[in-house]
Amino acid sequence: MPKGGPWRVLLGAVLSTRTKDEVTIAAVKRLIRRAPNPQRLAELKPAQIVGFIYPVGFYRIKSRLLIRLARMIVKDYQGKVPRTKEGLLRLPGVGSKVANVVLAQGFGVPAIAVDTHVHRISNRLGLIRTKRPEMTEARLRQFLPRRYWLKWNRFLVALGQTVCRPRYPQCGLCPVEMLCAKCGLEVARAGSKQPGKQGDIF
Repeated sequence: MPKGGPWRVLLGAVLSTRTKDEVTIAAVKRLIRRAPNPQRLAELKPAQIVGFIYPVGFYRIKSRLLIRLARMIVKDYQGKVPRTKEGLLRLPGVGSKVANVVLAQGFGVPAIAVDTHVHRISNRLGLIRTKRPEMTEARLRQFLPRRYWLKWNRFLVALGQTVCRPRYPQCGLCPVEMLCAKCGLEVARAGSKQPGKQGDIF
């Protein structure tokens, strides 16, 4: 996810859907040079934006979405990215995850941005048992100390991209392996298949 001010973070968060991080970062860099603020982007045409953001996922849809988003910011928020979740959620293409990313990374406001990594790893660790990201956010807000909200997404995304991957996680390299409920279960299962070895796993 690109770092920077609220506008850059918002662009990155919207473009990142169904897109690899390296592709998103490159697209934001190209777009921000041409449209450093909502006013400039609102003047562009979809075809121009496509040229800057390709090959992000759904680039044609996102090009039209970004124009609507920029125009709303100019019209309703005096050209400045809203700094409340309620305001952000009014923008086209902005859901809870994107809003929380902007609050946390763009404004430094404590918020828990739940993407696939945060949802998957929080459940794997056994901290929660949820089926949907919005449930994960609500549950984490109940017990995760507020001082960790800004860091939770950054730490778990880094872990999810490098070690705790969706398939074939590298548990042996994980810094929190001993605390991981999933890892403990996998070890227990492996031990149960080896007669006489069950006691060695504890």
